[in-house]
Amino acid sequence: SFSDNTGSCILNQRCTMSEWFLVLYSVSPPQVNFIICQAVGLAAAFWFRRSLSPQRVSPALRHAVATLLGVSFVIFCFGWYASHTFILTLSCYIILCKASVHNVHWYSMLVAVGYLTACQISRVFIFSYGILSTDFSGPLMMITQKITTIAFQVHDGMCRKQEELTPEQRRLAVVTRPSLLEYLSYNLNFMSILVGPCSNYKDYIEFIEGRHVQSKLKRLREATCMIKLMPSFAPSQQAVCQKLLVCVGCMFWFFAITKSFPVTYTVDPEFLSQASFLRKLVYSLISLQAARPKFYFAWTLADAIHNAAGYGISGVDEKGQVSWDLISNIRIWEIETATSYKAFIDNWNIQTGVWLKNVCYDRVPYYRTPLTFVLSALWHGVYPGYYFTFLTGIPVTLAARAMRRNFRQYFLGSPTVKFAYDVVTWLATHLAICYTVAPFTLLAMEPTLEYYRSMYFYVHIISILAIIVLPSRPRSTKPEKHAQHSNNNVKGD
Repeated sequence: SFSDNTGSCILNQRCTMSEWFLVLYSVSPPQVNFIICQAVGLAAAFWFRRSLSPQRVSPALRHAVATLLGVSFVIFCFGWYASHTFILTLSCYIILCKASVHNVHWYSMLVAVGYLTACQISRVFIFSYGILSTDFSGPLMMITQKITTIAFQVHDGMCRKQEELTPEQRRLAVVTRPSLLEYLSYNLNFMSILVGPCSNYKDYIEFIEGRHVQSKLKRLREATCMIKLMPSFAPSQQAVCQKLLVCVGCMFWFFAITKSFPVTYTVDPEFLSQASFLRKLVYSLISLQAARPKFYFAWTLADAIHNAAGYGISGVDEKGQVSWDLISNIRIWEIETATSYKAFIDNWNIQTGVWLKNVCYDRVPYYRTPLTFVLSALWHGVYPGYYFTFLTGIPVTLAARAMRRNFRQYFLGSPTVKFAYDVVTWLATHLAICYTVAPFTLLAMEPTLEYYRSMYFYVHIISILAIIVLPSRPRSTKPEKHAQHSNNNVKGD
């Protein structure tokens, strides 16, 4: 996020042009560096697609240019701290080449997550506790996802039998170890080095080699005549422009609204002593709702950069239009209108959710949900607030699942009743989300406990009671069984 002084300057409209640059560069240089690199990255992406297209140059040159640009960006933003990204990447490439395919995935996971955790600990004890002057962990977090992703996919392709794999694992399995250039390009390319998102290795290689569009649309062309007429070159300018407009809106919202409702005010002593429980609840809801646009901005801009380079086709939508959302990290409308805890999570930081599912949830035989939340907390860092958020998320997830399975089928008979149910579940979902993620923004243990005490631990209490009282499965009657079968196809189940 940008500094308070910058936001105040913009809101009050008192800055001359020189003062704008003075405020931006003197108060928040890391954020300015990020925006500069992403702006250059957007321009470079258009150039990469047109001047270095697969029809004009070799894949090796595309790999080399993407890597060099990414290395330049991370050095520009973080200076010598960028060496951590190179150390981790090269170390894990040695593991990928030397380790047995039977264990390469676990070795890579241990080294990548361990090194990331060591760097996260250094953030707490070496740098300021809170907003950091030099946060070099962002690229490490993205590289950790990619290192473990390719390690598991190599394990799937070179060790496991085809019948042991799911269809998606079979499609993404890597049957030969990548070259050093391919590995560096996948991990350090300029499109994703700063903020991601993580993508699959085979999808990235298809993009570099010029097979991305054809592979995504091949089956669809064979399915319908309309798609047969679609050109193999699918323009992305419209998708890029739409996403850049979203970025502009998010930037305006951040400076106009977010700065007026700081999350830290929820633990202000004066506010806690004077505000009623209802006022605390409303302010918490508004402030944490208002804090989301900065994430929308960063992830949507990263998505636009990928699309500008020609990467990101997922297929064709129901209208026959090309969908550029293969590596989209958020679905803003689905987030803001989510009526279940799971629906919110499934549309927030999507690629991280996919990564957690692929390397943890689908791999461990027991305690899938708790272990996935623990890995997510480790990946994010070592601030106590992170662990409060993810550990609180476990009972909230289980309680939300139990409530939905036991009660939802009774509210589907009438559109009016269904609408009322959606309104209530929307409010309950967003109150639970705000309660759960507040420690994530507060970071430290003391303000987190202060916040929970001011809220009387109400979400914890409700969640635990729901888990204890409600049956894990509703009683089986024919109408309810049919209703549950329908619910299983709903994302919020």
